[in-house]
Formats: sequence, C-alpha cells, structure tokens
Amino acid sequence: MAVEKVITKETKNNAIDMLITLIVGELSEELNIEPDEAFSRFISSKTGELLYDEESKLWWNGPSYIADMYKDEIKEKI
Repeated sequence: MAVEKVITKETKNNAIDMLITLIVGELSEELNIEPDEAFSRFISSKTGELLYDEESKLWWNGPSYIADMYKDEIKEKI
C-alpha cells in the first residue's frame, strides 16, 4: 500500500520562497547585479512564472537548475 504524502499550499509556497532566495543570490553573483535587480528580473520572467505553476513541479528542482534555466531564457532573448 503506497502512502501519498500531501504537501499543503503553504508548505509549497514556503519552499518556493526559499528557492527564490537561493536563486536570486546565485543570479546576483553570476550576473554581477544587485539582489533587488536579480529578484525583479527573475520573478517577472517565464521561469519565475513557471516556478508557481502547479503542473510544472519546477519547484521540485534545485536552485542551480532553476537559475540555469533562467539564464538560458535570457540568452534566448539576446
């Protein structure tokens, strides 16, 4: 018998908030921009939006994976 673990919306949002903190720190350092700027750019990106998409489960991935995904996104815009 498999036990299904239920993750509450609050727990998921807390996990996403912590991920964003780590992602912004990494992006700020790698892109040589202020954390506020990195946050603003990331949160308004397609990757940032996808992080909150219930179906994508992107938040299950680590911060470096998501930061790399964002960097790929901005490379495509250039």
